Amino acid sequence: MEVVIEEIVIYGALFLLIGVIVYYYLKSKKKQSLKTEKKVAIAKEEGLFEPVSLYPYIDLSTCIGSAACVADCPEKDILGIVDGVATVINASNCVGHGACFHACPVEAISLRIGTESRGVELPHVSENYETNIKGIYIAGELGGMGLIKNSVEQGEYAMENISKNKKPSKEGILDVIIIGAGPAGISATLTAKKNGLSFLTLEQDSLGGTVFTFPRSKIVMTAPMHLPLYGKVKLYDTSKDELLKLWQKVINDNNLSIREHVKVESIIPQADGAFKVITSTGAEYFSQQVLLATGRRGSPRKLNVPGELSQKVAYRLLEPERIKGKNIVVVGGGDSAVESAMLLMDHNEVILSYRKDKFSRIKPKNRKKIQQAIENQSLSAMFNTNIDSIEETTLFIKLHETDQVINVENDLVYIFAGGELPTGFLKKAGIEITKRHGHILKKHS
Repeated sequence: MEVVIEEIVIYGALFLLIGVIVYYYLKSKKKQSLKTEKKVAIAKEEGLFEPVSLYPYIDLSTCIGSAACVADCPEKDILGIVDGVATVINASNCVGHGACFHACPVEAISLRIGTESRGVELPHVSENYETNIKGIYIAGELGGMGLIKNSVEQGEYAMENISKNKKPSKEGILDVIIIGAGPAGISATLTAKKNGLSFLTLEQDSLGGTVFTFPRSKIVMTAPMHLPLYGKVKLYDTSKDELLKLWQKVINDNNLSIREHVKVESIIPQADGAFKVITSTGAEYFSQQVLLATGRRGSPRKLNVPGELSQKVAYRLLEPERIKGKNIVVVGGGDSAVESAMLLMDHNEVILSYRKDKFSRIKPKNRKKIQQAIENQSLSAMFNTNIDSIEETTLFIKLHETDQVINVENDLVYIFAGGELPTGFLKKAGIEITKRHGHILKKHS
């Protein structure tokens, strides 16, 4: 009898202990859930909940709330757990690493672009990166997949598919022309060399594409990647300079030639299945296949105001450390504008002009830094304003609330109003463009 009583006491204590553990576990989960709900509310208020490009879509009927996606995401507060299932928080800040997609143990996450309320225009691209025009392929950001690591992977995979579909050689006709020398284009160029293809790589700006236009000290890559003819690139928190030097080394080591400052105006399909590529200088090249790796930016969006063609107006900031003692106006409210303004503010008088009443859809780190800079009066921020006109030593800024136009002393203007998707260029080649709502993008493992 005593043994039975002892067992009852022991089991009772055990159940009590388990109950206490479960209670505090559930309490902790609830506390974490409430914290995430608060973050979601703030993200919605700041305009960061709605994605602007690639983002993780969570199938709530499949999600088991393991939080593996949260743990593996390299970015902060993109994902969280609410009531036992995953949720996006600051979807606008997702840069498409795809780590969450690979980490999920039940495949409840897919990578998508466009939402039910906000569609995104994308060219038609098949699983092997070929467009609706047989022989024209697309890789990288132009197809919706941003992030350097992802673009490098796509450039390699696309070129491997082009190699598999290699046509018999013809005199005067290359195997492939690669348009764009950013991450996807460089990777594709290296893969073409590896596979023994005859090719030509054209870049309208400089080696690195969009990466080249970033400020010198900007961190552009936070995860290792595989680069064809080189191997694994084991770099973390990599700056623009470091990455460009690596690409230049690989290109030089493999005796590759990339023609910079050559803009392609049109791609014309030929009767024999080949393509004529015409540049802005009138030069013509012929190839059996074409890979487009131009990125989504296309041409910088203009303000279309008097004086915008002045030499003191620029749409990218390359070497901020060389600019000192100037009166500068930076136009825009995105990450590029905010980062550029902060890079310039230590040695110049900087005004940041933004057409909205507050910053939205910028990275939390940038939001915190720019707010501190404004509070410390390291720079001036003029919200609800537009540039009215630009003159040699003066800039005229219009205030929305009063329609008043004020003039400020000015030496330089940097405009970061985004870029325009090269839709006309793509359609001219016959490539279908459709507005996608929740389009699923597949990633390689």
